[in-house]
Amino acid sequence: MLQQGDTSRRAWPACRRWAREYIWSMAVSSPDLKAFLLATPFFGGLSDASLELLVSMLVERHFDAGATVVAEGEPGRSMFIVHSGELVVSKLWDSGRVIRMAGLEPGDFFGEMTLIEMQNRSATVVAESPTVLYELTAQKLYTCYKVDIHAYVIVMQNINRELCRRLRRADSRIAELQMLHPSQ
Repeated sequence: MLQQGDTSRRAWPACRRWAREYIWSMAVSSPDLKAFLLATPFFGGLSDASLELLVSMLVERHFDAGATVVAEGEPGRSMFIVHSGELVVSKLWDSGRVIRMAGLEPGDFFGEMTLIEMQNRSATVVAESPTVLYELTAQKLYTCYKVDIHAYVIVMQNINRELCRRLRRADSRIAELQMLHPSQ
């Protein structure tokens, strides 16, 4: 669980840590949804008009602690932005063991892969605490494409940047595991 001011994720650039702390404090204390969304990686760089359009497309979803938001293998046609709460991303291993992949907190987003590749969910996401999410469906994102192509391009660039960050972290984890078990 990330606490405000936690610097345990030293691998992040300093500006990324600052942004996380800023998002944390906004999610906890500010009712201004647009300001919160602009501070997230997903909505960065959007004009006011584009942000208004996308905000109008979001649906607020509430989940209790322990609730499954999405399940690995199920069809998915939407993504979520975490406004408040904490969630765990996990995968089911062949042996039946559940492997924790990541934790999510305010400002993070997930489910974007289903918008890009139109495949089933790649992981399960469960709320660890009462959680508020904003959902954006593939249909709404397509509407954004038709109405405001510039906003669509920025959103897709933001998604791609986040996917690249995740891939780099995964590469680092793989390299660390190889150092621990060089014979494999």
